[in-house]
Amino acid sequence: MKKELDTKNYSNIDQSMKIKTITLNMPFKVGKVNCYLIKTKRGFILIDTGASNKRTELEKSLENAGCNSGNLKLIVLTHGDFDHTGNASHLREKFAAKIAMHSDDLGMVEQGDMFWNRKGNFFIKKIAPSLFGFGKSERFKPDFYLEDEDDLSDYGLNAHVIHIPGHSKGSIGILTREGELFCGDLLENTKKPGLNSIMDDKSAADISIEKLKSLEIKTAYPGHGECFPIDLFIKNYQK
Repeated sequence: MKKELDTKNYSNIDQSMKIKTITLNMPFKVGKVNCYLIKTKRGFILIDTGASNKRTELEKSLENAGCNSGNLKLIVLTHGDFDHTGNASHLREKFAAKIAMHSDDLGMVEQGDMFWNRKGNFFIKKIAPSLFGFGKSERFKPDFYLEDEDDLSDYGLNAHVIHIPGHSKGSIGILTREGELFCGDLLENTKKPGLNSIMDDKSAADISIEKLKSLEIKTAYPGHGECFPIDLFIKNYQK
């Protein structure tokens, strides 16, 4: 018997694309993180993968959405942090999907070091990989790299890449033709729409925000918190 797709958590992007938000708990109850599953006419694209502690829950959500081996075409990582990349290697092996991210965060996923190209306390740099479960099995090398303005239409998604450093050097966003922005951890909405509370380079973040102001964006889909109209953030943003 053919399994019926779970579509109740989907919201329309256009007639050919749908998005499902998968929200997973992070280790040690430090918060929640969003993964975004986009259904296109050619298959699925997953933006971010959550932390490895909720792998079973993530796989169940993918299965319920009809995403399985053969139709998950691409895994896009908005940056290299463990709570966004923790299941990427596993999903690539299980679903035969390619992994793509910006090269500036490569050392994070290859070495399991969130502070590979960041400032930070030396002690925290050393304990963070083991503390958050980003062990050797979660480390990987991407199949290819994404750069500013790269087009994703070959994967069935009418969208392009935006390089938006600040939270990390290799942070990227995905902007659809309809004005939906998947912004990773540049922005958040845990209390209200705003700049993410953790910024490696505030000056770079300010430049990224100016870049967003120049684009036609309707809705932001952050790594943490609910989606929100971008105007709610822009009109209140102060450098």
